[in-house]
Amino acid sequence: MKKDIEFPNVEGVKIAIARKVNEYNEVEWDVYLINRLSIPLETVFVNSRGYGVNPDGQEAKTSQLRHFYKEVPAREIIKVEIITPDVFHLNNEYWVSYYIGNQIFDKKFIFVPESIREENLMLINQLNLEGVLHE
Repeated sequence: MKKDIEFPNVEGVKIAIARKVNEYNEVEWDVYLINRLSIPLETVFVNSRGYGVNPDGQEAKTSQLRHFYKEVPAREIIKVEIITPDVFHLNNEYWVSYYIGNQIFDKKFIFVPESIREENLMLINQLNLEGVLHE
């Protein structure tokens, strides 16, 4: 049973949404999984979805996307997906599950509506890009 599984605190694993300028001089936004640990993450699942209310008051939700990585090496970064500013007004949830040895770790990273905006951007050193880092 799930209630019998111990899920320790997740530390050293982060999700970032960062922007860059592409070869056409257009701004692109990407979602990254950052492993700051000195050991690899194994059997990594990242489920992403958006949900909330549109500006017109209607409920909204995006498709749920599932990503799998056999391993995320120590101190490495994985680009998970592209994200569009059209969904920044929603809750953008990234549910990350992974193993270290035989221990499972699990955490939801939720970027609340309008948290991805100019005044919240900071330099994310690991990416050398500006974005929002969720710890």
